[in-house]
Amino acid sequence: MQITTVGLDLAKRVFQIHAVDASGDVVVRKALRRSQVLPFFTKLPPCLVGMEACGTSHHWARELTELGHEVRLMPPAYVKPYVKRGKNDAVDAEAICEAVTRPTMRFVAMKSAEQQAALSLHRTRNLLVKQRTQLVNMIRGLLAEFGIDIPEGLERALGLARQIAAKQVTPDVPSMATQILGLLSGQVLDTHVRLQAIDRSIIALQRSDDMARRLSTIPGIGPVGATALAASVADPGQFRSGREFAAWLGLTPSQNSSGGKDRLGRITKMGDRYLRKLLVIGATSLIRRARHKPETADPRLIALLARKPARVASVAMANKMARVVWAIMARGETYQARHAPQQAA
Repeated sequence: MQITTVGLDLAKRVFQIHAVDASGDVVVRKALRRSQVLPFFTKLPPCLVGMEACGTSHHWARELTELGHEVRLMPPAYVKPYVKRGKNDAVDAEAICEAVTRPTMRFVAMKSAEQQAALSLHRTRNLLVKQRTQLVNMIRGLLAEFGIDIPEGLERALGLARQIAAKQVTPDVPSMATQILGLLSGQVLDTHVRLQAIDRSIIALQRSDDMARRLSTIPGIGPVGATALAASVADPGQFRSGREFAAWLGLTPSQNSSGGKDRLGRITKMGDRYLRKLLVIGATSLIRRARHKPETADPRLIALLARKPARVASVAMANKMARVVWAIMARGETYQARHAPQQAA
């Protein structure tokens, strides 16, 4: 019996295989060590391989594609309904094998190694920003315990940290607290320097990537947002419209409809939280600019702010920006201000 479909449950060391033939009969059900995975698939004729889109899935998808197999990645939440009972690797592999053949299943586009490398910049940057914020807040809180207040703003806190690290300023605190402040100041300055190096790498990536350059023409999207979107969306053609892309990012209202009555709630917040955050921050910057310089803002944004609160307007603008992003990525164009979409014939 020739294997036609394989469900592969990924792991760190022990992988589970569930393979069926054209009639759906189980041919292979076994566990493989990490070193046995590629030799096993090398001996197989080209077949359909299903995997959950999780850690290391894109690496294995590239490896199996090079062997001639058709690899399809699926969101784990879409595979869960096909689990019959219980939870173990064999049951998961069987559910993956069943889900990958469903005609209505949605798949995740395989990312290249370059895209994953670009995303590693963003993940590291996001982590370092959180650590820098934690360190600044720690310094602020420690000094506040001794009645010393630091003015608001990151640069002012970093300026004080530089003075403490260089021993130009000695806060009026006990010697043990002074020692801790010097330690925290050195660490926050080191984190800040590393963040600046990553920002320079992101700017260089944005200048060298055609997709990121075109996305940077959209108001509210800078080098960070452009490179993150270009690296995250491997195939814009998997979305039929800009609304599907916005829904993929969790920027569309959730539905609780029944009996012919449409009930829309808050945004779903599904999908990539990092990309959604970047779009909302970009929309917030547009709103701030519109309040200070209304003559340069989009009239539709001004009208939206007249009807809705700023936070609601920022999410609505992020939804619109997501649709513009999809149009630019799918059509290979650049942003056109005051663009009026053509009506379908």
